[in-house]
Parts: sequence; structure tokens; C-alpha cells
Amino acid sequence: MYVSARSDYALRAMLAVAAGHGGGGEGGGGELVKAASLAEVQEIPLSFLQGILLDLRRAGLLLSHRGSDGGYALTRPADEITVGDVLRAVGGSLTTVRGLPAERAGYHGVAAGLTDVWLAVHGAIATVVDSTTLADLLTDRAPTAF
Repeated sequence: MYVSARSDYALRAMLAVAAGHGGGGEGGGGELVKAASLAEVQEIPLSFLQGILLDLRRAGLLLSHRGSDGGYALTRPADEITVGDVLRAVGGSLTTVRGLPAERAGYHGVAAGLTDVWLAVHGAIATVVDSTTLADLLTDRAPTAF
């Protein structure tokens, strides 16, 4: 698994929104978080962050509100949004082999078993990122290393 700057920034932005918004969805109370504030606090270039926020909004993870009092909020509580949700929203497949999703890696002859290895790696990664929520990370309940 390769964690791109885009994926890292997306997770950091989602965590900042969750923390600034009290971790709730639209009716959860708290303040909206502005893109400029996210960029400054998380040290993310604003122009790059805006594209990431658009992807997160299109994936249904963020709501955006326009205007001087506008900003971003989670669409659902932080304990219902996983690291995997965020990674897939901005990067697509969790595991790639030569730029292709792991399930599309095909081999012949003595290398045929590699497909099973890459699928096992993909499954292990999915298990971790799909069972770790934003709330887990905000409350120091992140998974530990094996």
C-alpha cells in the first residue's frame, strides 16, 4: 500500500473537521470548519486541499455550506466514517500492483501465486482501514502494530 500525500491530507482534513464539528453529522451541533482554516492548521496547500474536499463531498463524506458563515461538516458521525471510506474517496483502490487494483494483477507460470499474495495483502489492509473510524483516531483507539 502506498499512502499518497492526497490520502494523508484527506485523512488529516477529515479528522480536523470531525474534531472541530464535535464529530457529529449535520444535526450534530458545533461549528463549520473553513477550508482556509483546515489548510493553515494542517499545513496543507489550500489549492490542493480544495480538490480533496471536493472529492470528499462528492463521496458523501462532507457537507459544504456556502457564504461567510459557511464551511465543511461531516455527513454522519465520526464513529460511522472509516479510514477506508476516506482513502477510497480520494484514491480509489486500497492496494495497487503496477498501478492496477490488486484483483486485476495477473500472472502466468511460476509467478501465478503472486495474485493470491496481493489479494491477501489487500484484505489485510482493508480489515485495518475499514475497522478504524475517525472517532477511534480522535480518541487514541487506533489499531496497534502487529
